[in-house]
Amino acid sequence: MNERANPAGKIPAAFLLRQPWAKRWCPNGEWLLAILLALEVALFAGTGENFWSTANAFEITRLAAEAGLLAFGLTLVIKTGGIDLSVGSMMGLSAVAFGAAWAAGWPLPLAMLATLALGAAGGLLHGWLIARFKVPPLIVTLGTFSLYRGLAEAATGGYASFTGFPAGFLRLGQGYLGGWLPAQSLLVALVFGALWLVLHLLPLGREITAVGFNPAGARFAGIRTRRVVLRVYVICGACAALAGLIYVARIGQAKADAGTGYELFAIAAVVLGGTSLNGGRGTLHGTLLGLFCLVVLQNGLRLSGQPSEIGGICVGLVLLFALGLNRTWNRPHPPATAPHAAEAIPSNSFLMKNSHVALIIAAILANALLIAGSNLLLARSLTSPAAAVARTTGGAPAKKITIAVTPKAMGDPYFVSCRQGADEAAAELGVNLLWDAPTDPDPARQSEIVEGWITRGVDVIAASAASREAISTALAKAQNHGIKVITWDSDARPEARGFFVNEATAEGIGTTLADEGARLANQEGSYAIITAELTAANQNEWIDHIKARMAAAYPKMKLAAVHPCDGQRDKAMAETRNIVRAYPDVKVIIAICSPAVPGAAEALKQEGRRDVKLTGLTTPNLARSYMHEDWVQSIVLWNTVDLGYLTVLAGNAVQTGTLTPGAKTFAAGRLGSLKVSGDQILLGKPFVFTRENIDQFKF
Repeated sequence: MNERANPAGKIPAAFLLRQPWAKRWCPNGEWLLAILLALEVALFAGTGENFWSTANAFEITRLAAEAGLLAFGLTLVIKTGGIDLSVGSMMGLSAVAFGAAWAAGWPLPLAMLATLALGAAGGLLHGWLIARFKVPPLIVTLGTFSLYRGLAEAATGGYASFTGFPAGFLRLGQGYLGGWLPAQSLLVALVFGALWLVLHLLPLGREITAVGFNPAGARFAGIRTRRVVLRVYVICGACAALAGLIYVARIGQAKADAGTGYELFAIAAVVLGGTSLNGGRGTLHGTLLGLFCLVVLQNGLRLSGQPSEIGGICVGLVLLFALGLNRTWNRPHPPATAPHAAEAIPSNSFLMKNSHVALIIAAILANALLIAGSNLLLARSLTSPAAAVARTTGGAPAKKITIAVTPKAMGDPYFVSCRQGADEAAAELGVNLLWDAPTDPDPARQSEIVEGWITRGVDVIAASAASREAISTALAKAQNHGIKVITWDSDARPEARGFFVNEATAEGIGTTLADEGARLANQEGSYAIITAELTAANQNEWIDHIKARMAAAYPKMKLAAVHPCDGQRDKAMAETRNIVRAYPDVKVIIAICSPAVPGAAEALKQEGRRDVKLTGLTTPNLARSYMHEDWVQSIVLWNTVDLGYLTVLAGNAVQTGTLTPGAKTFAAGRLGSLKVSGDQILLGKPFVFTRENIDQFKF
């Protein structure tokens, strides 16, 4: 009997034993993804700065580590016809659990094993609810998506973090084997190899395929489908926990927001790799190719100097496109009528998949071409004698200095005004300015931006640290590569930078804020503080000095609470409502980040609490209307435009050698001569803005 003959029309040809090698190992057009990856590499190698280097190649593998672990676990889950939206939240919970265990004195191996067990237990919960009670995977994991993140935030108060991990553990995320291979890349490769064997060579892999293709048929065939579902979710949860451990080791900090948004990137890689959301189809090597297609695209963006949010846009578009085509691929075929129709269906299905994979590849390739084009234009602008070089005495063009500046967050109005001054200084000096940051304060993504600048080979990096520990590792690496490093606004560890451009002394800021708060409360009563996040080194220092000043000069003033707002106006509104309701006798609120002041003012306005006074730190433009309505009584700040201006001037001076250790003063252009105290350049004393003088300032 001919094995390929299938008159019953019930077994697709794709599942028959005798198939060509290409159909067996590349059933979903994986070879097309390999071609796409090669084209991306070729494009960026020809147009990107330092893309074609061994260091960048291994850096790409490091950047893919955490998302790759999530994607590998999700491949097994999605191939069964399930989904796990909670992997990013499990990363955060695992990071916090590990940090808490270490802080409690647990031995390091035990803390790591307990973290992996926590991830597996979360996966077991998913599998039990899905397999035992038939709850849809989307509903289960959407619920745990919020549950796990909520538990992590509850354990840390939403802002606390764990640091001080041993150097041996940190080498897992920061170290290099043999001086060139990132340590986490080897671990990820081992996990990939183990799961590839499970999915493609062991009986469990065939059972996963059968369950995803036809769950009822799999049960009738004697497969214990519940056990299969339990196993894949346990594996997925353990992979998420391992990703959380690597994340902590990479940034040196355990925070509740670890893994935020990672689940979408991982799902995009899985779907792009050919795994069907309806189950029954997918390969782990396809997921790997899809992962690297996306990571290389993002790496090309970073090396081109494009804003980091463009990478999120590209990934989101690819995901939407892939999801839409996934639905097209899996439309039911009309029933077969001809004796050999069963063979025709899979054949047609394969042709359709190939055509749509080609469309996805075309979309990604278009993005890559745009990025490569911007790389080429940028490179030409930097080497053009007319626009980007100065002539040396020998007549040869000298490359324009490139200063890369990262604030804590892109959308914060405080940093938007700083950018104005930075642009002014760059134009005045004739230097190339790069400006990039995460959308929200995210230590991991800020470190990735710095890593991209290291690979690109910029001359100077100026960083406002979202997290002292996380950014210090990346900045120290930059120094080891010969890049000049300074910090501004929020400092890193002193050994990780040369100079710190300080807007004012921490003592001066804290003291001024405390004096204003006490003045508004008539020097007695309770006060509350709203901060952005307690991981920010500068804000921690301000809070300490506020407390110290209140205790020394205003003993009748008592601290009621310190609430974080994550640098978001809406959350500052919510936290202000929580404060005035939980502490009805609070007399003054001190909001020490830019969005917090207008957020708190709006909350007081809506609550009608004229009895609560408000001061803080923000720009005049954000506080102006509320100050004229008397919902804000004063603000404390410095000229943020001048801060950005001074940062670029200092970066240029460090690079050219006109600012060296031991200097006592610094010639700061239009700002005049500024004091240098040790390794800090001081912008000046903080200024108090009130209703009487605020209209004089337009920033």
